[in-house]
Amino acid sequence: MDLKTLVKDFDTVDQIIDLIPLLKKMPVVEVAEILDQVDESYLLSILDYFTLAQQGLIVSEFNIAKQIDLFKTTSRKRFAEIFEHMPSDTRADLFQHLTLHDQAELLPYLSKKTREDVIHLSAYPPETAGGIMSTDFATVHADMICAEAIDKIRLDAPSKKTIYYCYVVDDEMKLIGFITLKDLIMASPHTLVQDAMHTEFVFGRVTDDREVIAAKIEKYDLVALPIINHKDQLVGIVTHEEAIDVILAEHTEDMQKFMGIVEANKEFDYLGTSSWEHFKRRAVWVISLAALGIISGMIIHSYENAIEKLLILALYMPMMADTGGNAGSQAATVVVRALALGQLTFKDWLKVIWKETKVSTLLAICLGVLAFAKVLFLSWETEIPAQYSLSVIAFVISLALSLQVISATIIGAALPLVVRRFGGDPAVAASPAITTVVDITGLLIYFGVATAFFRL
Repeated sequence: MDLKTLVKDFDTVDQIIDLIPLLKKMPVVEVAEILDQVDESYLLSILDYFTLAQQGLIVSEFNIAKQIDLFKTTSRKRFAEIFEHMPSDTRADLFQHLTLHDQAELLPYLSKKTREDVIHLSAYPPETAGGIMSTDFATVHADMICAEAIDKIRLDAPSKKTIYYCYVVDDEMKLIGFITLKDLIMASPHTLVQDAMHTEFVFGRVTDDREVIAAKIEKYDLVALPIINHKDQLVGIVTHEEAIDVILAEHTEDMQKFMGIVEANKEFDYLGTSSWEHFKRRAVWVISLAALGIISGMIIHSYENAIEKLLILALYMPMMADTGGNAGSQAATVVVRALALGQLTFKDWLKVIWKETKVSTLLAICLGVLAFAKVLFLSWETEIPAQYSLSVIAFVISLALSLQVISATIIGAALPLVVRRFGGDPAVAASPAITTVVDITGLLIYFGVATAFFRL
């Protein structure tokens, strides 16, 4: 049994305290995972066995819900001590999740530097670079020699999260270049920083979308990306760890939208979210699309006479709906992914439609043949009117299915592009919205082809 499971079964705080020597030897992230199982009422007494620096790192690894619970069960003065030692980006994120009343209670217990820092970072929208950046970075000046730069970094390093990149700034904090720690170590102690620094660099603006920042870090394989304001002054950095968190968060958000789940303005926590909250997030799309499904019922009702004359048509309606839904969802998925990666824009719509038409035609041929064989195999004993042939019926059904695959694929590829064109999120246009649209068009194609051939 691992420690995480063992702690969950403990009944008293003394049992966990006995494990403190072992916990102190473990990585912070693992300690946080273990202590995440501990009730907030005595979590603080366990944290007291760690240094304040360790406490700040441990609490920063908890999810937002756990951090807020700890805040509520701890005195403001005591929590401020932990808060001071949390990474700047994490504490700013926590501060934004607190109510205005709680923020006002916490601020008086913070040092002036921390108070100014957290207010500054919290002013940026969470979806921007400013909302996810950290102020824990090291700076040097171009007119320093490398030995002086190393001495400055040595003094600053204990409070900095990332020092692999050292940013070169002028007296007004304008970013003019960067130098790596390796560059400083390998250079002669008397070499000027300006002679060893890199003047070509990638940066982000505080107003840039966080997805754009994460994409830059991924594209250029950076440890951290400097963030500047409108005056070109260095105000923060976004680390690759934060970029990974952004990518995961955006992936979760896209998956929720893709499945018609209303986005919540907080971190995803399945067990920590109430059933009522889950209901509210799922109900909007499900109920709306169910109401839209009335159209499908109206279509079927309008072809009631055709179904009565040729009952076999009703047997293969589910096959039409499933195949069309699958084809449409597949096309939507690849297009949404290409849009997310920046591989497509609305200007490429004609290329996308042409490519998906070719792909869907090949799929239609394969699925049409399969549907023809399926009807012959499953319905060879089915009673059909004497004036109709089973092979002809199988051909009509397979033809309708083929047309459905082509139309569903084109719809699935086109809808995300259209939504993006009008400034929306293309993931919203995906399943289950596409499934509902494809069901409606599929029924029209199915009964339209059948009535045209059999004159029902």
